[in-house]
Amino acid sequence: MESQPPGRYQASGVGRRRVLGLALGAGLAPTLTSAAQSTHAAPASFPSSALGRRVAAVAAAQIGVPYAWGGGDRLGPSLGFCDDQNGYLNGVCLGESTVGYDCSGLSLYCWYRASHGTVELGHYTGAQFHRGAPVERDALAPGDLLFFSRPDAPLHHVGVYAGDGAMIHAERTGTLVARVENVLEIPRWAGEFAGARRPGPITV
Repeated sequence: MESQPPGRYQASGVGRRRVLGLALGAGLAPTLTSAAQSTHAAPASFPSSALGRRVAAVAAAQIGVPYAWGGGDRLGPSLGFCDDQNGYLNGVCLGESTVGYDCSGLSLYCWYRASHGTVELGHYTGAQFHRGAPVERDALAPGDLLFFSRPDAPLHHVGVYAGDGAMIHAERTGTLVARVENVLEIPRWAGEFAGARRPGPITV
């Protein structure tokens, strides 16, 4: 699991690093508290349960795709990159040679594909947390996005709720997109659960 800096990824590695660095320098990484305060409700045309099931189905179809830091867009898996901290495994940069998804790239693609382009999320966990309506844990439905954070720290991970307590996610460099059963019963994930969101059909 790797912390994800703010900003949308650009076409080139140099451009991406520059934009991300500027965003970090501006102090744009939201803590859980600031993110929760700026969350707004989804529009009246709230996504249907059928759309949520399609999101979960698209996510399930990505199981086995490699993790790539910075990877994933509206078209599916894409080439990742490495920055100062992320994209490495045992000191070796895998991001620049791996086509795949990072956590928010996966959720971005799943919602865009399932909604036929009517829901476009930012390629950043914090931006995705700001979208849509909060969903209580006992009301989770397939397609909802699950977010994770440590106390008073920026959100660092997002996964797609698959139903029946399971989450599909892209976790970290060196792993594949995978399904985790009973995710919120696992101490590691339950302890960092920051809330869930159900994106609405608007673009950002």
